Amino acid sequence: MDIQQYMNTVGTSARTASRAMTRASAGDKNRALQAIAEALHADREAILEANQHDLEQARQGELDAALVDRLELTAGRFDDMVAGLEQVAALPDPVGAITDLNYRPSGIQVGRMRVPLGVVGIIYESRPNVTVDAAALCLKSGNAAILRGGSEALRSNQAIAACVRRGLTEAGLPEDAVQVLDTSDRDAVGELIGHPDYADVIVPRGGKGLIERISRDARVPVIKHLDGNCHVYIDDQADLDKAVRIAVNAKTQRYGTCNTLETLLLAREVAGRVLPELADQYRQAGVELRGCDESRALVPDMAAASETDWAEEYLAPVLAVRVVTDLDEAMDHIRSYGSGHTESIVTEHYSRARRFLAEVDSSSVMVNASTRFADGFEYGLGAEIGVSTDKLHARGPVGLEGLTSQKWVVLGDGEIRQ
Repeated sequence: MDIQQYMNTVGTSARTASRAMTRASAGDKNRALQAIAEALHADREAILEANQHDLEQARQGELDAALVDRLELTAGRFDDMVAGLEQVAALPDPVGAITDLNYRPSGIQVGRMRVPLGVVGIIYESRPNVTVDAAALCLKSGNAAILRGGSEALRSNQAIAACVRRGLTEAGLPEDAVQVLDTSDRDAVGELIGHPDYADVIVPRGGKGLIERISRDARVPVIKHLDGNCHVYIDDQADLDKAVRIAVNAKTQRYGTCNTLETLLLAREVAGRVLPELADQYRQAGVELRGCDESRALVPDMAAASETDWAEEYLAPVLAVRVVTDLDEAMDHIRSYGSGHTESIVTEHYSRARRFLAEVDSSSVMVNASTRFADGFEYGLGAEIGVSTDKLHARGPVGLEGLTSQKWVVLGDGEIRQ
């Protein structure tokens, strides 16, 4: 395959499709989403079978355990994937909405209209559900999409892509509005991220190495996050029953996700009462604990944490634990080592909760809730295209609004500038 020629064809087709998508009505887009959901239901067994083939190859190739976990389409994950489509279809269409329309002294009206970005390129590893999430969000927001999944999920993604194409055709929308690359050649990524005429924005979802490479080499704007080093701080005014439930769930509900707890911080005053119980539950779940000296004094079989542990995104059953003096020291730790993804405080103290919300500079900040809620589906976005820890354009889980921009619109009746 001539990759340059192939990507030129893909990019040109996507650009043409994106212009057609700007004319698509909300009804057209919703019909396409519903048709894709029906196609997925019809092809469920074939998709799950393709996913099993991908899983077998991944395990034979000794793929990292976190990537294998992300690759697997369980029955529950399949159902969630289809439910996300239906939830996106039910959301209001943001495209074309005009806000802040005001008369100016000259007589003109000035406002802002929400518009698609154009062509969105998504590059991701494992996670075949991203193929559906990305297609749904790009379609509903009036964009065309170029999707490049990892080689480890090639069969799964192609099976899903066939359903997406059928849904688009049944709704009368261009089939090229969503294109899933049928090559795993790394040069295709270089072509996609190096040509602003192919895509208007790139969204990488994968390991740190992939995201660093794309951020470094892309000539197209990138929406990204590098790490998910998430924290839970148990305050000395916490309800300890809540604290245990939250801290256990945040770490053990799923290990290989960017919103999984990686560092647990405990106020010194309650550490002795809550850490031994937490350690016991983590031990039962098979989680390795690495702690500071104070933590190890309370849980003697805990391994010693190194300096690098505080900044680590494990994506594995490993947890760093540190005892801190108070809220201020906890926030200092997060500022020093956090990745700006998601942090949570467990406390019944209103003022401390408010301080945590105001002063912790991450894309999602929570009070008395598990970090595992930092997700587009859980936030009511239907799905997410990814999570952004940048501060411009989009931040946190990126849904429909994050895949649009705004342009100024002016309504007049013959006014001229004096």
